[in-house]
Amino acid sequence: MSQRPAADDFLTIGPRIRVMPIIHGSGDFAVRVREELLSRPYDCVAIPLPPSFQDDVEEAIERLPAISIVAQLDADRDDAETGFSFVPIDPCQGVIAALRTARGERIARAFIDMETPRFEAHHAVFPDPYALKRVSPAGFAAAVLPTIPPPRPGQHAARIAWMAARLRELEARHRAILLVCSLLDWPWIRDAYRRRRDAAEPDPFLAPIQTFGVDPATLIFALGELPFVTGLYERGRRELEPDDNLSVDGVKEMVLQARDRLKAKLPKVAQRVTPQLLGIYFRYVRNLSLIERRLTPDLYTLVVAAQQTAGDDFALAVAETAREYPYAEIVGDGGPSAVPSDLPVLRMGIDRADVPAWGMARMVSRLPGQALSWRSCELRPKPPERDRKLWKQRWDPYGMCSWPPEDDRIESFHRHVRDQAKAILGADLARSEKFTTSVMDGIDIRETLRNWHTGDLYVKIIPPSRGTIEVVVFLFDLPADPRVYTSRATWFAEHQEESTLAFYATDHMKNLVGPGIAQAEYGGALFLFPPRTIPDIWTDPRLDFADTLEERLLAAAFLHSRERHVAVVAPRPPLASWRRLARRFGRKIVPLPLHRFGGQLIERLRRFHVLNGKVVRTYAADFIRDS
Repeated sequence: MSQRPAADDFLTIGPRIRVMPIIHGSGDFAVRVREELLSRPYDCVAIPLPPSFQDDVEEAIERLPAISIVAQLDADRDDAETGFSFVPIDPCQGVIAALRTARGERIARAFIDMETPRFEAHHAVFPDPYALKRVSPAGFAAAVLPTIPPPRPGQHAARIAWMAARLRELEARHRAILLVCSLLDWPWIRDAYRRRRDAAEPDPFLAPIQTFGVDPATLIFALGELPFVTGLYERGRRELEPDDNLSVDGVKEMVLQARDRLKAKLPKVAQRVTPQLLGIYFRYVRNLSLIERRLTPDLYTLVVAAQQTAGDDFALAVAETAREYPYAEIVGDGGPSAVPSDLPVLRMGIDRADVPAWGMARMVSRLPGQALSWRSCELRPKPPERDRKLWKQRWDPYGMCSWPPEDDRIESFHRHVRDQAKAILGADLARSEKFTTSVMDGIDIRETLRNWHTGDLYVKIIPPSRGTIEVVVFLFDLPADPRVYTSRATWFAEHQEESTLAFYATDHMKNLVGPGIAQAEYGGALFLFPPRTIPDIWTDPRLDFADTLEERLLAAAFLHSRERHVAVVAPRPPLASWRRLARRFGRKIVPLPLHRFGGQLIERLRRFHVLNGKVVRTYAADFIRDS
């Protein structure tokens, strides 16, 4: 009576052969391959690479954590273009992890793939490997099995039959063999093994094999995982840290590292990346990943979410951090390096590379993983210093104007603040009286409770506010340092929907972001609406008594306001000196705390751009970050 097969037998090919189907280039699968090798008494590991690669690949593995590739020149080229097939020596590659573990455990390695003059890669769209956190490799393979197509006639089918034949040969010499191969190949290798299909001997050919280092700036095109996350897997191996959940925890660490990177370069921008904003960012990343039917985010999702939640600067920091491999620089004398000093270095690209002595060549991986789709994301990096110097030389100090979208944005906010100030004026005139026939503007709960013992109800009466608000003053930074806010100007409205504006700000010439485009930050601003012409407040001798920038701005507001009330938005309550200044001009301050409005909104409104002439408006959108 035959024994009923168990679930554990699902990945068994023969009595002595077990298979580990993997997605090439997945860190999660690399961890499971290592665990599988250490959990059973294997004495041989079978690898889907040709024997001619064995010496070079194993020598390159000894160089890890230095990343390299072992490339073979195509011997059968049907066009004039040079091409290579290559093996990425990637710590997150399941085949490399198997070889690395087998060498450490003194397990025999067998390279069983067929020699091919020109390798044909086969990609597919697989489920997210993160599912291995809840599903066994056998369960994962069983779920994918119905969707795996049969091998195509030609090289793919011949390779399947060849590997099955080599497994039968290995079975005669070893008692426990682990085959590590692609999810696309394992059911057909098992089928060919059990059917004992004959494998035709390939024709001999000559194709040189060489090992290359990879330029650290292009590692993202050579590795299966992000270079930063790959470095975390390597760190976990070297320092014996847990690495079974790095596909998620590694992304979190990468984002925090990007924030620290931004803090070192742009501390003011990094202040906006608060824990609350990071919580919003990670929820957004999760939702975008689910929309794309993924359990973990890809780089495009991480960058787009960063751009839309915190702006281009944070998105650039995330992208730059993601492509950094922690072992990219030599540590001490003879320490680990991303580029071995004795190897020629190639620059990888999308399916192409700049190969030393060969030039641009087509590159095909012998360990193809997930099918990739490349998408563009427009980010505006900081311009190089050479361009900024050229733009500064061409700047015309007599032709300057504003950027209309920013004008509309801050005018809308200014109107909102004016409405808030007028509401406060009305609230100051409110009174309460005993309820008789009408509830008027609502029950006055406080007065009713105060007179609870009498049993009377009190209602609130809010009469129409008298007067309006003509001038609004924003004080963003107190006290204002005149050495920081060196740019002071009075600008007049271009049309009746704009305000007359007076402000002090940082020097825009120190931050040119495009040809004829400079960026500055308000320290304080005065808005006069409806607009009218006033003398330049910074040269008006009537205001020379003011000692500080904020006092001069306030004095100008009290001087030019035709209404009794002036709204002042500031991070602290009005000082006594401000109130004395208001009484001097017969005005009254209507205070609004700056924290009443969102910190991100205020930071966004404080940044503005100065254009060197109205003609610059035609192309300014190509350089100005809307963040």
